[in-house]
Amino acid sequence: MTHDAKRNGGAIRLGDKSTNLSFEWIKHAILPIRGYRVMLDSDLAVLYGVTTFNLNKAVKRNLIRFPSDFMFRITPGEFDALTFHFGISKHRRGGRRFLPYAFTEQGVAMLSSILRSKRAVLVNIQIMRAFVRMRKLVYSRKDVARRINALEKQMGEHDEKIHVIFDTIRDLLESNESKTPRIGFRAHNG
Repeated sequence: MTHDAKRNGGAIRLGDKSTNLSFEWIKHAILPIRGYRVMLDSDLAVLYGVTTFNLNKAVKRNLIRFPSDFMFRITPGEFDALTFHFGISKHRRGGRRFLPYAFTEQGVAMLSSILRSKRAVLVNIQIMRAFVRMRKLVYSRKDVARRINALEKQMGEHDEKIHVIFDTIRDLLESNESKTPRIGFRAHNG
């Protein structure tokens, strides 16, 4: 990290500009679209300290670096779903004039090759860490869910075995009651 860049609990300060790069902020900016975890061009522009127009202009000058699995424009339906779920400003109603671009993790990494400022480097490091951390959280949740399912199955098998044992004991008790001779005096009337 350079001497003029300072971090304060996730905030990066470069000169007179400061940006909050907490994991929580970045985590909420990472959205699920088309099976990818993506960040929208407008959120990336805020983090990089540039306008969305200038970010997209830099990307368009380097389109060869952004294949469709790195970056894609979201559809009107996807945008409507994002607007509904996440409160993004409505298309053409005081908000955006064009549908946003979505950048996958690889697309965000590629941005660092075209945005060469100190801020871009620091921002990309934080974003990559957030993607990795989120992936670890997903894997750990899947592992916990897998373990819970295994325990549940194992408990179910134990319950069945315990029921078999109790049923066997009951059968033994019932069969022994009918076969054991009665003890005591029997009077014969005869």
